[in-house]
Amino acid sequence: MASFLAIFRHGSFRAGARERSLSQGAISQQMQKLEMQLGARLIERDAAGCRLTTEGMAFKPYAENLLRLSTNAAGIFLSKPVVIGASSNIGIYLLSGYVKDFLDLQETPKTQLDVRIDKNPSIAQQLDSGDIDVAVMEWWDGREGYEARPWRQEELVVIVPPSHPWADKHSLSHGDLMGVPLLGGEPGTGTGRILTDYFGSGESGLSVGMQLGSTDAVKQWVKAGLGVSIVLVGTVSEEVQSGTLVPIALEGGNLRKELYVIWRDTLSLGHPARRFGEWLAGKG
Repeated sequence: MASFLAIFRHGSFRAGARERSLSQGAISQQMQKLEMQLGARLIERDAAGCRLTTEGMAFKPYAENLLRLSTNAAGIFLSKPVVIGASSNIGIYLLSGYVKDFLDLQETPKTQLDVRIDKNPSIAQQLDSGDIDVAVMEWWDGREGYEARPWRQEELVVIVPPSHPWADKHSLSHGDLMGVPLLGGEPGTGTGRILTDYFGSGESGLSVGMQLGSTDAVKQWVKAGLGVSIVLVGTVSEEVQSGTLVPIALEGGNLRKELYVIWRDTLSLGHPARRFGEWLAGKG
């Protein structure tokens, strides 16, 4: 319907194709298929251009109504809130400012956003099941059917309380961490894999203490002097500013985690979830 009406408005297959972002061959095929379905010739071409036949003029108001109905039906779904899934550290510590900026940029009516914060594996499962539209995650396994864009990189740092003997150090070596109880946070974030690559064969000398399940818990236990931990630097910005935790870089350079924004590759180019994902990916 849209191609038929575009050709009518411009009086040209070429101009109609340009409006629809199609090739001239593609719009011609669409018209041939429509005319075959209706069993009538709708458009005549001559040296002066294109014009509607008698049948085309009779069909035009129906085409306009059908296109309006189709647009309204699609709007029911496109106007639904976009559901963003964020892994815990991202949703709690990193994402809120970006969401505010995105909403501030939108023209009325604004895209409605809902945010679900959960553990990384749960967010991946909800993306698979269609319960969320776009995900922002600490780790992605590259499965087919999705578009995954790098969003930003976050440095991994060791955190200690200000009373710790390491608090004055600018960096720590592999050897410094051997045998020191490391407090574990949320599982399934990919941090363990990064540390395995970083420490290599020396990983066997690491002493992983209690698994506390969340970065919030880890920070409290580190403050209490019950161990040290390795976390994303962005998750401790408030504590660093207030002086309750001290971040220390790992020697040997720039240990960073890649964060991703992911959506199903079947989303249309104009879908609000894809629009948010592409905008966020460009803000890394």
